Amino acid sequence: MRDLLPDEVALRDGAMAQILAVYRRHGFLRIETPAVESLRLLLRSDGGENEKLIYKILKRGEKLATADRPEDMADLGLRFDLTVPLVRYYAHNHARLPQPLKAIQIGPVWRAERPQQGRYRQFTQCDIDVLGVASEVAEIELILATTEALAALGLKDLTVRLNDRRLLSAIVAHCGFDPARAGSVFIALDKLDKIGRDAVATELRETGHPAEAASRLLELLGAVATPAALRGLLGRGVDESVWRSLERILETVTTQAAGRFRLAFDATLVRGMGYYTGPIFEIQYGDATSSIAGGGRYDRMVGKFIGRDVPATGFSIGFERVIGILMERGAVPESEGARVALVFDDTMELGPVLSLARDLREQGRQVVLEARGKRLGKQLQDLEARGFRRIAVMGADGTIEWREPRGAGAGETGA
Repeated sequence: MRDLLPDEVALRDGAMAQILAVYRRHGFLRIETPAVESLRLLLRSDGGENEKLIYKILKRGEKLATADRPEDMADLGLRFDLTVPLVRYYAHNHARLPQPLKAIQIGPVWRAERPQQGRYRQFTQCDIDVLGVASEVAEIELILATTEALAALGLKDLTVRLNDRRLLSAIVAHCGFDPARAGSVFIALDKLDKIGRDAVATELRETGHPAEAASRLLELLGAVATPAALRGLLGRGVDESVWRSLERILETVTTQAAGRFRLAFDATLVRGMGYYTGPIFEIQYGDATSSIAGGGRYDRMVGKFIGRDVPATGFSIGFERVIGILMERGAVPESEGARVALVFDDTMELGPVLSLARDLREQGRQVVLEARGKRLGKQLQDLEARGFRRIAVMGADGTIEWREPRGAGAGETGA
């Protein structure tokens, strides 16, 4: 967990505003869910290995004192993503929500990760989800909206990777794994780009899967590059509607991308969450091996709460990774208006200072008041370094001397 300095907070605020603006243009509505959820809900959510990283909250008072077993000592936990809370939120409020629901969520999540570069125990996610649309039109819109949001931040070199969990299930069965244990195969396979083929094969063997099936799986994934090639191998093991959906997404998004980003089928793409039921997707930036956004379809999650399945799919931007890229590129936050500093003599009447500040703020300026220090020259240099475009030095007698930092534009000369 980190402290954030003002410049980074300003950059984050600006990036968040741009992302929200794009998503709202696509018709998504912002909602909010609590940071704390029922531990029972979090543990039955098919959250994959993230369920092992939950921060649990101890019971209070007598409930804690009377708990006999460690597993009875906690009943709440901090959310590890925004999807599980969204499903609970929809189940409780669907009668009062628009149908279908196109939701935006931006907020912190918590995972008890091992601290390392780029991985934090508290981090922000930006999610959009569509609940109530069964067709692949929802996936198409999610991909186009998310790539547009990232492009608005100046991230142009984007590759969207696409796969389908139903194809992965068919591949697992085809290679000789027990379909009932497909989840553990997916967990190991999801690490392929991080630990490599040999380590994945070792993990599969150590978790009790046949070595022959592991070798066949890795060989197949290394040889298949297109949906047509995979279709030739799997034959009738996959319903025709899965292939039609995949083809429609690929063809439609490629046409709409018009060269602004790339779209590629990737049979090795897994996504770690166990709740995915259909198309899954990730976005890579440049040559990076890790993704900056990911998501997929999770049609059966809502049904656990309301007794009937509701089609659902979502896309999440890894906000911390995106901010990291922007900071590496030297991005600076956009100013919300010219910044003005009023340096005043502490002995003078404050009325004129406050009146001038109010007038400037009504013109859309950002105004900071600072009492004059002993070293005025150093104070003015510091204000320049902090990005103030206009500085007024106000004397005790009411005089005002406007100073313009070096490099300020001609359009900044007026008070």
